Amino acid sequence: MARRLIAVDVGNTSTAAGLWTPGRVSHTVHCDGGFAEASGAVRALAERFAPAGLAYVSVVPKEDRKWRAFADSLGLRLVRVSPGLFPLELDYPKPETIGADRLADAAGAVERHGAPVLVMDFGTALTAAVVTRDRVWRGGVIAPGFPLMRDYLFERTAKLPRMELGTGRAPKIGRSTEEAMRFGAIVGYRGMVREIVAELKRNFKEDFRLVATGGFAKWALKDLDMPFTIDPTLTLYGTGLICAKEF
Repeated sequence: MARRLIAVDVGNTSTAAGLWTPGRVSHTVHCDGGFAEASGAVRALAERFAPAGLAYVSVVPKEDRKWRAFADSLGLRLVRVSPGLFPLELDYPKPETIGADRLADAAGAVERHGAPVLVMDFGTALTAAVVTRDRVWRGGVIAPGFPLMRDYLFERTAKLPRMELGTGRAPKIGRSTEEAMRFGAIVGYRGMVREIVAELKRNFKEDFRLVATGGFAKWALKDLDMPFTIDPTLTLYGTGLICAKEF
């Protein structure tokens, strides 16, 4: 019988968790913040489903010790995503420097959508990972995400307001400070996505499947005429997939 795991994804501004079983992730929860905000929801999942352990991925090192102690308190083993567990070949000079969330995204994308694949994660940062048709992880891209662009404008200028996310539609032209910022953010951000995809296709001469995940994916890709498949549970799924071999 396939074992169940609780997959936990700790990001810079939010934490996600869900019940991982082979082929799917269910009962997902999303919490703004880190351990303090999310541990109660994870405890509830563990008490309800009696998992074999916690599959863990994080980009916030200061949270790791808290989650490991938490798993110990529940009598559960915690296994974290690492290059040594990655199921694909890594063509990368220093695999230990790869963000664990990018490994989870790539593993999940190949399993769910096939290769070659270009997976983009729309979070606090915009990241991309490339897996070629021979199922080799070739590297990736890290660029500012929408929250970083918005917050930098607000924090580094005297008169610009903090822009709200909005509907994802750009005005025809900015006729106020807010509209001008919205036009720049939406059109500029989507232009960055287009150029990243186009450049990677040229560099690798691959017709990549395009897969997107992350909290800003739906907003960023709205009305963008590119064939992205949005996979909201991709990071959690890849986390469970990578860690499952250890249980």
